[in-house]
Amino acid sequence: RTLHRFPDTLLGDPRRRRRYFDPQRHEYFFDRHRGAFGAVLYYYQSGGRLRRPPDVPLDVFLEELRFYQLGEEAEGRLREAEGFSVEVAQPLPGGRLRRRAWLLCEHPESSPAARAVALLSVLVILVSIVVFCLETLPQFRGGGEGAAQTPSPISTNVNTSSPSSSRGGLTDPFFVVETICICWFSLELLVRLLASPSKTAFFRNAMNLIDLVAIAPYFVALGTELARQGGVGQPAMSLAILRVIRLVRVFRVFKLSRHSTGLQILGQTLRASMRELGLLIFFLLIGVVLFSSAVYFAEAEDAATTFTSIPQAFWWAVVTMTTVGYGDMAPVTVGGKLVGSLCAIAGVLTISLPVPVIVSNFSYFYRRELRGEEGGEYSPTPPC
Repeated sequence: RTLHRFPDTLLGDPRRRRRYFDPQRHEYFFDRHRGAFGAVLYYYQSGGRLRRPPDVPLDVFLEELRFYQLGEEAEGRLREAEGFSVEVAQPLPGGRLRRRAWLLCEHPESSPAARAVALLSVLVILVSIVVFCLETLPQFRGGGEGAAQTPSPISTNVNTSSPSSSRGGLTDPFFVVETICICWFSLELLVRLLASPSKTAFFRNAMNLIDLVAIAPYFVALGTELARQGGVGQPAMSLAILRVIRLVRVFRVFKLSRHSTGLQILGQTLRASMRELGLLIFFLLIGVVLFSSAVYFAEAEDAATTFTSIPQAFWWAVVTMTTVGYGDMAPVTVGGKLVGSLCAIAGVLTISLPVPVIVSNFSYFYRRELRGEEGGEYSPTPPC
């Protein structure tokens, strides 16, 4: 009765297990791993619970599961319990052209052409990041006071009478390179959007939102620049908008996480460690308030003190507890130095406490990713 709970397995089907019956001893004999058989029998007794014995290697136990024909579902649950990265079957869009476009842009492991597209995308991202950094150099920002204050992705000159104004605007080499990169990003995003099997799931994906944020500042900056050159709008307002847009362009670096397993593991680690990170920030806030108050009252007797208020001492407490120590603010009295010493020691202890948990989470996700790569390949589900 116990074995008949799973009739599609070797032990549950009388016809399959008949070949292992010994008529002389009137018993079934399986020349298999003895330690694994207890776990297999418990699978029938418990109604589907499968646990690997600690003294049985994983590869041996998986081989035993295949011999007893417990099925792919039981093997998948075991892999998930053992820490394997179980790949969820993902549906493909209907239509041959849409399916090929989706695999080409979304799944680099599907074909050599998809890997080439992924490599090209990484190169374009790197070029965009390099251009973003290089255009802030003084020799590339051009002359003029406005250029020195606010470099923009479109034009680096506000004072049109500047000698270098000829290199600004839409003919700027940095703008040309940026335009090429944005064209690739826009084409890639548009193809994935049109070929996606579910538009709702597409916009719920954080990576697709990052791709959208990465290209949106360019078009806003382009419209602002065209309006400025046409005499529409105030230059001060345009510069303020471009400052914000320039900051948003930094998020383009997160596009690399689509093609980097290491960055994906780091993101999973941070999500799994949110509680520990929250405790770390909470402890730091307590320490900052405590030691900034203590150093303020300890330095109050010194006329030349830089700790003129408790909020001003917050910066010193943060820098000291994180062991950075810029040196712009330092206690000079004996009491202040004693408080500073305690602040540094407390900071080291506070930061070191949650680190082992975060490292453990990173190791777990890293090992799970390695096991997932060794356990099998991605197999998308075709549309019905």
